[in-house]
Amino acid sequence: MSLWIKICGNTSLADALLAADAGADAVGFVFAPSPRRVTAEQVAAIVPHLPAELEKVGVFVDAAFEEIESTVVTSGLTGVQLHFNASPALASRLRQHFGSQFHILRVLHFEPGAAEAASDILKHPSIDAILVDSRTASAVGGTGRSFDWLAASMTLFQNPKGPKLVAAGGLNPENVAQAIATLRPWGVDVVSGVEAAPGRKDPEKVRAFIARSRKVGA
Repeated sequence: MSLWIKICGNTSLADALLAADAGADAVGFVFAPSPRRVTAEQVAAIVPHLPAELEKVGVFVDAAFEEIESTVVTSGLTGVQLHFNASPALASRLRQHFGSQFHILRVLHFEPGAAEAASDILKHPSIDAILVDSRTASAVGGTGRSFDWLAASMTLFQNPKGPKLVAAGGLNPENVAQAIATLRPWGVDVVSGVEAAPGRKDPEKVRAFIARSRKVGA
């Protein structure tokens, strides 16, 4: 299995197509308070023009099933990223409703107790992968800050037969190779590290991020 790469925080068709053309496996759209926030109607105008094999992932914070379900259907999403301490029943309900091909990621902030929290999350079979991110006092994602990769490699990422873990938080074209070499994650996710401005991608950074990730991930 090759490294899974997601370019998140897309706000336009041009940026989503850029990610696809550069070789990303998935693009993300943020449906939560953020400079990168989009509406279901905006994404519905983008998704039909994207490659069918490209995953389209919606990012949700503190959203109920009804809101997520409506957004997924309207937008044409193929997966969701849950950025909150959602009840296990929510993931189970999403799995039952959208089926086995629907991709469900759960976000986990790297902090004391993260390894134990990951074990708890993975007791629920509806979760496909855990996205490990950093946290600040004012933001739950897209912070541009890295967590402690070395500490994470010795705790959370130490089991090669363990869960699918996606590294996020503070990644960019300059440091992604080191992050992958240190953590050996199943995937990587980037937002601010490939932007020219919040919500607008830098083509050179997107291409460099994916190329360098692929090189070391191989």
